[in-house]
Amino acid sequence: MSSRLLKNKRSNAEPAYAALDLGTNSCRMLIARSYKDNFKIIDSFSKSVKLGSGLEESKKLSNGAMKRAISALKICQQKLNFHKVKKMRLIATEACRRAENSSIFINEVKRSTGLSLEIIPTSEEARFAVMSCAPLVDVQAEQILVIDIGGGSTELIWINLENVSPDFRREALTKINPTLKGIPDKLGAKVVDWISVPLGVVTLKDQYSDVDGDMAQFALMACQFEESLQDFIPYKQLLDQSNKKFQIIGTSGTITTIASSHLKLKKYDRTLVDGLELSAVQIEAVIREYLLLGPRGRLKDPTIGKDRQELIMSGAAILQTLLRLWPTNKLSIADRGLREGLLFSLMADED
Repeated sequence: MSSRLLKNKRSNAEPAYAALDLGTNSCRMLIARSYKDNFKIIDSFSKSVKLGSGLEESKKLSNGAMKRAISALKICQQKLNFHKVKKMRLIATEACRRAENSSIFINEVKRSTGLSLEIIPTSEEARFAVMSCAPLVDVQAEQILVIDIGGGSTELIWINLENVSPDFRREALTKINPTLKGIPDKLGAKVVDWISVPLGVVTLKDQYSDVDGDMAQFALMACQFEESLQDFIPYKQLLDQSNKKFQIIGTSGTITTIASSHLKLKKYDRTLVDGLELSAVQIEAVIREYLLLGPRGRLKDPTIGKDRQELIMSGAAILQTLLRLWPTNKLSIADRGLREGLLFSLMADED
């Protein structure tokens, strides 16, 4: 047998891992194999299921939303079986945390697909977001703010790395535990504060769907999001903006879409977006252009896409608010999130 065939045989023999994230808006899954100090994706799935549609008013997952989610999960089940995945973690987030009938939904998913969904707490969601962004950390940065804008909630995690050797700062983020707020870990990293704001691109949009006027809706969304940050320590103790050792890392469909618009990409390209650095000025220029386009113009804009256009302004209101509080010349764009953090966690457990 040739060395190439042997190599392929060994590669295919490597166990497959899967991470599934059922959020307020989307169902997304990655299947990967361990590759050196990272992983190699062998299959993926992403579909907008709008699980949280109507949740703000009814406090329950609608029958239509549950059917859409289960239909998507059946496709995920087929992929998991095809790749013979044994090690997986299938999580649900804010919509299922808030819905009064989430246990009924979880049981129906199990009955219909055989998949066991796990509703994780906000601290776990924050931890996985940080883990996924660890490769993008500037090793010279001493203060890190990680932003994860989801469909139903937004996680903010402020981490102090001053007492961590630069050689270990990326590793430190893979071991962060938000529940140990204010307590340095073994590597010296300290979560100064973190917050899970129950406002994401879907929930914020739904609250102002009856407001007339694009600009008025945008302004109200931004004001409400800022009000929700009152208990976040950095809101009251603003970071020194002249500190060049401060880095913000942002992960979400909103942020990657804004990056795509900045680059004027007619077709999204992850390789050009993941790791891109933008200033607050560049991001605000894109948001201004979105507002000038209006709803009809945004619908036709190929850099936004039809799936994202109805949610982009609520996400933009969140991001613009954060950048007004903490202006930066270095927002690192991360096309990665909970799934990548889950995969790192699963593979670390095998070491």
